[in-house]
Amino acid sequence: MAASLAGCATTPTATTPQDDFFAALSARCGKAYAGRLASDQEADAEMHGKAMVMHIRHCTSDRIEIPFHIDGLGPDGDWDRSRTWIITRTSTGLRLKHDHRHADGKPDATTLYGGDTADAGTAARQTFPVDAESIAMFTATGRSVSNTNIWSIETTSAGFTYGLDRPGRHFRVAFDYAKPVTPPPAPWGW
Repeated sequence: MAASLAGCATTPTATTPQDDFFAALSARCGKAYAGRLASDQEADAEMHGKAMVMHIRHCTSDRIEIPFHIDGLGPDGDWDRSRTWIITRTSTGLRLKHDHRHADGKPDATTLYGGDTADAGTAARQTFPVDAESIAMFTATGRSVSNTNIWSIETTSAGFTYGLDRPGRHFRVAFDYAKPVTPPPAPWGW
């Protein structure tokens, strides 16, 4: 009898750290959170003290769209709604792209840049080294300083952190999951 029951056991589906990371973000789909600048470099002076909101706005089984809004940096001193982080599944991991738009909805000259994960990361943190397409775009637009960018996204039970690192540059914004806010309007052009 034991032998006949052995075939009835269900084997759990194995997940990767990237699957767990994607699921953790997807579980918060539709929610928005208050945040702040968490780094302190002169390049970010205009963001110091500004209210920030990230909104896990739209999720599918293969894509998560996260607009990032900054108060006081838009036209006429209102909200800047120009940035959306897009995380997609690929055949080898995850991809992060940055969709940048102007207030009229038109894409910025530098948009859809980013990179793919180079390793499994963890369920809480994924890193995205700059890809060849983005290096070509940065070089063509006079932003070759960005050709060594590594972006990171962390999601823990406490919150969400977005980061950018390269030699001489360390940028972080952090959002507190204990501080949900009313979802903001759609980002520009969406």
